[in-house]
Amino acid sequence: MSLGSVKYLIKEGFKNAWVNRLMTLASVGVLVACMIVIGLALLITENVNKAIGNLEQQNVVMVYMKDYNWALYSDSAKTDATESSTENQAEETEAADKNGIKESDYVIHNEKEAKALCDKIGDISNVATVTFVSSDEGLETAKKSMTQGQEDYFTFLNEEYGNPISAAAKVTMKDMALFSQTIEEIEKLEGVDVIQSQDDLADTINSIKKGVGVAGIWIIGILFIIALVIVSNTIRVTMYTRKLEISIMKAVGATDTFIRIPFIVEGIIMGIISAIIAEGLLYFCYRVATETIISSLGTTDIVKYSDMAWILLLVFMGIGLFAGIVGSIIIISKYLRKEGSEFAAI
Repeated sequence: MSLGSVKYLIKEGFKNAWVNRLMTLASVGVLVACMIVIGLALLITENVNKAIGNLEQQNVVMVYMKDYNWALYSDSAKTDATESSTENQAEETEAADKNGIKESDYVIHNEKEAKALCDKIGDISNVATVTFVSSDEGLETAKKSMTQGQEDYFTFLNEEYGNPISAAAKVTMKDMALFSQTIEEIEKLEGVDVIQSQDDLADTINSIKKGVGVAGIWIIGILFIIALVIVSNTIRVTMYTRKLEISIMKAVGATDTFIRIPFIVEGIIMGIISAIIAEGLLYFCYRVATETIISSLGTTDIVKYSDMAWILLLVFMGIGLFAGIVGSIIIISKYLRKEGSEFAAI
């Protein structure tokens, strides 16, 4: 195909769009509305994911260790010690301290070993962060969470009477969908006593993420089909208004491809114009909405439009081009195949 033919066909595509401008305008309007809703769905999904991500980081898992305090205060430690002594009666007796605790009664003997256990926890693939919390830090944190009256009851927990809280590792996870699996991996590590976690919160987070994802896919899919149908109907109207011209082109030997191209160009034009308009309108709507939320709720933890602008434009362009090209090809091909026999009679 020569360059002159290409220029002619592109010109015809623009001509089609202009001649049927009212139908083109209506189609562009519907496409813009579909794209804006799709864009809002993407922005809402991104904001929900960001909020859930922050919630995931707040869903801290506390992993308590089998250290001296565990051996001294824990009932499970006393049970383990009894079983161990029964199994090793023939062995040499190990010296115990004033509290009756032997070094073999617990696993974590010092801060170095505690931090080594933290490193092992950090090596688990789904673990995001691990922070070592000493028994003193744990006690201070527990006191801060109490009211003034409650805290007074724990003033006896000092150097003289000891601190019953064991050293711990504060753990956050990357993917809450792997929450249970990660907990099981941590429990297998030597030196881990008990794990305090919010299983219900993890399940809730997973349910929200799945629900938002499924809803977003359905919204985008339905609106994409609507966009495809709208473009197809516009091309159908244009095609019937040029029925005589198409019959003449067929009569003089024009190929189906030559006939299709102007309609494809028309569909592409509608898609590109719709994408540009949708991007501008969505920016204005989202800016107004975010400014209202920030002023009303005082929060700034919202996805910026600039972070999503190019992604949204590419999505809109992709939807517009795909709907324009595919819609045009489907309709004109169907017409040429089923109605081509009428050309000769016109």
